Amino acid sequence: MTSPHPCARLARLLLTASLTVCLATGLVACATPQPPGASAVLDRLLPTQALLLGEQHDAPEHQALQKLAVEHLAQRGRLAAVVLEMADQGRQTDGLAPGASEAQVRDTLGWSDDTGWPWPTYGPVVMAAVRAGVPVAGGNLPRNAMRGAMQDAALDATLDPTGLNAQKQGIREGHCGLLPEGQIGPMTRIQLARDRALAATLQQRARPGMTVLLIAGNGHVRQDIGVPRHLPAGFDHRVLVARAGDAGAGLPADAVWPTPALPPTDHCAELRQRFGR
Repeated sequence: MTSPHPCARLARLLLTASLTVCLATGLVACATPQPPGASAVLDRLLPTQALLLGEQHDAPEHQALQKLAVEHLAQRGRLAAVVLEMADQGRQTDGLAPGASEAQVRDTLGWSDDTGWPWPTYGPVVMAAVRAGVPVAGGNLPRNAMRGAMQDAALDATLDPTGLNAQKQGIREGHCGLLPEGQIGPMTRIQLARDRALAATLQQRARPGMTVLLIAGNGHVRQDIGVPRHLPAGFDHRVLVARAGDAGAGLPADAVWPTPALPPTDHCAELRQRFGR
């Protein structure tokens, strides 16, 4: 088994810590109630071919919003599919019955907690779609395609120089300044290839008069350098960013869903230990 990518390891650390706080404190927010006013926010963004719903991975309120979005669209018969950053492109639940077990769904999507995405966090979102008879599709770049992406210099031209530099800076910050500078370019290409894969899956799942829902990190859905830059002109879409406190303030989007700030945590501690710094 291959070891998880550093980004996935960091995401898993954040999510595990968040779930631990929920269990220890019994916070109401951790029970993932319906976010107040979320339906009105969603209605303002619809109709659209694609709704790109960003999240901060360690904020339970954001997964509550995702589940609500799935139910909101499915109950109206307008949800074409759910596309996930958390599963690889080519994995999908098409053909599974609405009554399929969680084990069947996980197997079909190739879902393993070792990849950094705990099923208890995202399972309710996925199963809400499956139970509604809506297909769930992975949209992320498969691991076996990453090496090729790192060497594909043509990916650099998918953004203008300002956008490319912004992506590179995001890679530096996302890896806590621990990556050697020579790895920034190749890692940025992986990010660009992931955005392109997510965009391609959205287009494949588009249906007339319906909406495809993308669930991904806020960095992937941002309008200036994320998935929207890889969608063709005329492909109607809206971006909803879920933001905990001031985290990610200023990310370009059609709407922002604010949630309470999370307790301050040194999210880079594990990576510093892994890099021996």
